[in-house]
Amino acid sequence: MTPSGNRSGSVHFPRDVAVIKEDWTMLGPILAGVTYVYVFLRTWAPSNIVLDLIRTRSGLKWGVPAMGIAVPYLAIAYWCTTLINGGGPGWLHLVVLWGIWNGIKFLAIGPVSLVQLTIVRVREHRARTAPAGR
Repeated sequence: MTPSGNRSGSVHFPRDVAVIKEDWTMLGPILAGVTYVYVFLRTWAPSNIVLDLIRTRSGLKWGVPAMGIAVPYLAIAYWCTTLINGGGPGWLHLVVLWGIWNGIKFLAIGPVSLVQLTIVRVREHRARTAPAGR
């Protein structure tokens, strides 16, 4: 007997395999679209540009003050939530998600930049105080 249960010797795959193959062919264009959107937003979105500048050596000191940028983002999210609850359009949910996401990014950059700044300063101190032969 063969895997498909017939005696002819030919292998017949179940119909599910064809469905899986069709699903995989859709994955390529979806992945390409997601990659394009990611690169576009990573390059041109103002919040990502600011966060990239904060992650540089000279920008690490601005991490904690940049946490204040989260306040307007969260205020926009709150304001849109009140509009939605008052019968506003449903697309405002996207604005709420955008505001919350950027607010979280800016709230998180403060502690992250402090840790990174501490690590960099310790490494710089060790490099200054290390003997010249090392």
